[in-house]
Amino acid sequence: MAAFPPRTLDTLRLHLRPGTLADAQAIFDSYATDPEVVRYLCFRPHQSLADTRVFLEAVERAWESGEGERALVIVHRDLGRIVGAIGIRKAGPRVEVGYVLERARWGEGLMTEVVVAVRDAAFADPDVSRFQALCDVENVASARVMEKAGMVLEGTLRSYEIHPNRSEVPRDCWCYAVVR
Repeated sequence: MAAFPPRTLDTLRLHLRPGTLADAQAIFDSYATDPEVVRYLCFRPHQSLADTRVFLEAVERAWESGEGERALVIVHRDLGRIVGAIGIRKAGPRVEVGYVLERARWGEGLMTEVVVAVRDAAFADPDVSRFQALCDVENVASARVMEKAGMVLEGTLRSYEIHPNRSEVPRDCWCYAVVR
């Protein structure tokens, strides 16, 4: 059995791997500065390459320590460049993911492809019994990704998370999951 999360993962159209500092410009240009892309996320649009480097330094530390959220950048094979990322957090028998995709790739089914691949890798680990993700209740596109990936809406987490691009007040989130 391979360790979860894997350091690389491949799908039909995509290659997932840990982000490095060398990816800062590509991430900055692809999705990190787009206010519409980060609208429902927990960070504001990056204002400088330094913001992106801070993120990537945290990613590298998480991979080195094996603790916290480990992120994989999403490289589109045909385009040959980064188009998004998925964060993965394993806590005991539970895996939670969060994801981001550049706006030009919305509607192509790429994120569903990623979520399914990560879900399948998670359930290849016999210690994982639950795979989940959350989204702001207004983020219907993200909810649809989770549904297409076979996840089920379990409920609403009230005043759960701050999405600073929407409000400084904690917002309601939907919790989607699939269990073994």
